[in-house]
Amino acid sequence: MALDSLRYFCLCKSKSVKRMKPYIVCHMMASVDGRIDCDMTERIGGDEYYDALRELHCDSDVSGRVTMQMHYALPDSFIPSDATPAGGESVWKAAEADGYTIGLDSKGRLQWPAAEADGRPFLVITSEDVPREYLEVLRRQGISWIATGRGEADLSRAVELLNVHFGVKRLAVVGGGHINGAFLKAGLLDEVSVVIGAGIDGRKGMTAVFDGIEDASYPTTLLKLDSVKRIGENSVWVRYSF
Repeated sequence: MALDSLRYFCLCKSKSVKRMKPYIVCHMMASVDGRIDCDMTERIGGDEYYDALRELHCDSDVSGRVTMQMHYALPDSFIPSDATPAGGESVWKAAEADGYTIGLDSKGRLQWPAAEADGRPFLVITSEDVPREYLEVLRRQGISWIATGRGEADLSRAVELLNVHFGVKRLAVVGGGHINGAFLKAGLLDEVSVVIGAGIDGRKGMTAVFDGIEDASYPTTLLKLDSVKRIGENSVWVRYSF
């Protein structure tokens, strides 16, 4: 199907999208001082993070561009030969699945070695300003996408489309700190789940569980403590709701 006709088809469908979203949990492993550097958290915990994630029963997870490039995507960024923007909201569903590994990549920089990993297909959330050439590359690779929002991806709209078009019911936001902060600022989180490992980072400038909100007047977000549980040998699993 040509990209133009695909976009038209998806826009027609999306006009009737009902306001709905998945249940969204931010799930992280952190040091006692709230830092989330991956090399550091691997040293202070074992399988506790993944054991807790399984108990959350999330069918899909979403990570930011840096985290996706660290774990899944190719090291080199995509460079288009034609930067003409996609110019409109679109959805491409390349695979039907029970869950997806989702990357937030507003600028269309990530390159993918395959269409799936660990038995789950990739899905890219990007903006309407992404080069249309990038979407065509994803289509040829068999990778699903949601393109919505100008400049940056519209997270509120994206999670609605995840629910409606991809059947995502429970979504785990698994870092890094800037995507966690973006979901927090957008008011999309239903729960915060943190496995606190028995270690201290202490290094200046290291990313925290929630990071990247530049507005110095941004108000403190108050939470309700739901549960505290020892997990593994020395870690604590804390869950909060809003």
